[in-house]
Formats: sequence, C-alpha cells, structure tokens
Amino acid sequence: MIDIIKAIVLGIVEGLTEWLPISSTGHLIIADQFLALGTSAEFKEMFNVVIQLGAILAVVVLYWNRLWPFTGREKGYVKRSSMQLWIKVLIAVIPSAVIGLFLDDWLDKVFYKPVPVSIMLILYGVLFIIVERFNRTRHPAITTVRGISWKTAALIGAFQVLALIPGTSRSGATILGAILIGCSRSVSAEFSFFLAVPTMIGASLLKLVKFGFHFSGLEFVILLTGMLVAFIVSVLAIKFLLGYIKKKDFTAFGYYRIVLGLLVLLLFACGVIHNPPTET
Repeated sequence: MIDIIKAIVLGIVEGLTEWLPISSTGHLIIADQFLALGTSAEFKEMFNVVIQLGAILAVVVLYWNRLWPFTGREKGYVKRSSMQLWIKVLIAVIPSAVIGLFLDDWLDKVFYKPVPVSIMLILYGVLFIIVERFNRTRHPAITTVRGISWKTAALIGAFQVLALIPGTSRSGATILGAILIGCSRSVSAEFSFFLAVPTMIGASLLKLVKFGFHFSGLEFVILLTGMLVAFIVSVLAIKFLLGYIKKKDFTAFGYYRIVLGLLVLLLFACGVIHNPPTET
C-alpha cells in the first residue's frame, strides 16, 4: 500500500514538472531520495519514464481536434492543417530520436547524477532570465503554430537535443529555443506540447523494451497508478501554463530553476541525496 501512495506522489510530481519548464528529472531525483519505491532499480528507472505516457494522454485529450486529422465531420482544410502539423512535429523529433537512440544509456550513466542535473537546472534558469529580458523589446514573428515553417520546426528539434542531458527539461529547451527563433510564448509552449507526444512515447517504449514486459501484479498497479495521476495533474498543469503565459513571461520559472539547482547541490553536499548506484 505504501508504494501505491508513493506512486501517487510521483505521478503528481511528473504531471506538474513535465509541462512546466522546470525539469521533471531534477524533481524526481529529489523525490526518489525520500519516496523511493520498494522495487528494483530497473523498475524505478522504467517507472520514471513510462508514467510520462499518462502525461502524454493529457495533450492528446486536450488537443484532440487539432491532432487527429482523420475525421469526416470536419472540412478538408482542417485535415490538411493537422497533417502538416504532424509532419512538422516529426521533422522536429528526428534529431533527438536519432541521438537518443544511440546515447540513451551513456547519457543516463554520465549525467543522471545530482551535480550535473543541478548545473543544468541553474544554467537554463539563468538562460530563461536572460532570454526573457532580451525578448521584452522584440515582437514575435511567429504567432500561430500553423506559422511554424519546416525549417523552424527543424531548429526547434535541434534545441530538443539539449534536453537529452538530465536536468535541462525537454519543455524548457524547446520553449527557450522557439522563443529565440521568434515564436511567441504561447506558440512555443503549444508546439512543445505537440513535440512531446512522439518524443515521450518513443522514450517510454524504449524503456519498456529494455526492461521487458514482465511485471508483477503490484508493479503493474504501481505503474498504472502513476500514469493515471500524471494524466490528471498534467491536464491541470497545461491549462495553468497556457493561462499563465498570457499575462506573464518565463522569468519566474528561471529563478525557480536556480533555487532548485542550488537546493540539489546543497542536499548532495550534505549527504542527503546520493549518486545512483553504479551498475556492474
């Protein structure tokens, strides 16, 4: 029963931090120190990735009409716009998919540690503050997702490669990159949501294949609970973020990242959190 409660808390953490540009990895590292599941290390690693499927479902549900092109009740131009959106998303996914496929294990082994994660949290926190200050005098050139060109989609995808390093934040890297390229905040956030669908499905399937599909009954319930909670919280988090950026910028998230990064460093220095055990 205690592991079910932990799965609920971890699902809340995932649902909140996956969409806000504050790094779900950084939060899960801290949470894992105090709410470690009583399962194998392999299952915990897989759990942290696969519960993202619940978060992905939130995007699919909220944006179903824009993402699903195969409906006869809509006019033809809606179908074409949905297909064009998917092509742009798939173009943007290619860089991180190719690199991540070959470097996934190495990146986790080298960078999934408190110090590298905290450095990425602080670095991108500072970048958010700098970019937003620079952006105050600029007017975005791209104000709709439809206005994103193939080239722009590819450039945003290149920024997503940076998120392969834990602590960067997938949404943080893509939103920051899109803003620099000239997208508005709302367009940057929405395209980041869409880009997450194939990216996180691919990452989850990769972890499932590596772990295998041999779950115990308890492990299956833990995984299902985490995914369900992540879905519910993700719906709320996405709606919050879209409402927030209509009035404010991402500066507050930058300061939050810096504080969190310093907290991770402090907890590591004090011996409260530790590096994951090295595999032999």
